[in-house]
Amino acid sequence: MGSNLPSQFVLATGNPDKAREILEIFTSILDAPLAAVALEPVGFLVAAPEQVAGTLASMPPLPADIDVEETGSTLLDNARIKAVALRAASGMSAIADDTGLEVDALGGAPGVYSARYAGPDATYADNVAKLIDAMAGMRSEARGARFATVAIAALADGSEVIGLGSVEGMIAPAPSGHDGFGYDPLFVPREGDGRTFAEMAPTEKHALSHRGRAFRALAEALANQPRADQED
Repeated sequence: MGSNLPSQFVLATGNPDKAREILEIFTSILDAPLAAVALEPVGFLVAAPEQVAGTLASMPPLPADIDVEETGSTLLDNARIKAVALRAASGMSAIADDTGLEVDALGGAPGVYSARYAGPDATYADNVAKLIDAMAGMRSEARGARFATVAIAALADGSEVIGLGSVEGMIAPAPSGHDGFGYDPLFVPREGDGRTFAEMAPTEKHALSHRGRAFRALAEALANQPRADQED
């Protein structure tokens, strides 16, 4: 697939699990290798392997007070906050996403609070345990849920491109599987074969997942963007 994905950009996440997954998705989309290096205090520089060292050496240090607090009321709000803040700090195109798990029986919770469902410093295990407790005793027909992701590219020229992805599924009564991260051990996609995301190989998960769909949509939207060097 052709794409106007920037040849080098900053990824607005401090979560190495999420960064690895996004890198895997983009690499499969572009059919070309990408490398990432962590940037303090938050984010990753992503570029072709031969570009990373030179780009990193020419970048100014990121300020320690980058404001990336996720105060938005929607996934799009939070993704935009992160991407715009890192673009401003780095002077480069920035890509961010935000993901929410929406559980029908919980009125759509945890939603935008998915990463901090069990508190501001919650671990994956804390969030999973709280969700299990909240759904204890519920029958399978009451366990419907969906994952939704908004991916956004805040481009260096000031424009933005958005990709959306979602997947329907159900919440298992107990965790299963050791791959993935977050709520993956509890989420069983309806389009799958009964396994949780955490029981799937990365390529299997990316083919079905909300994040895979959002970033493929983002790549397609970028491919349809007119290039800056093209004439009207």
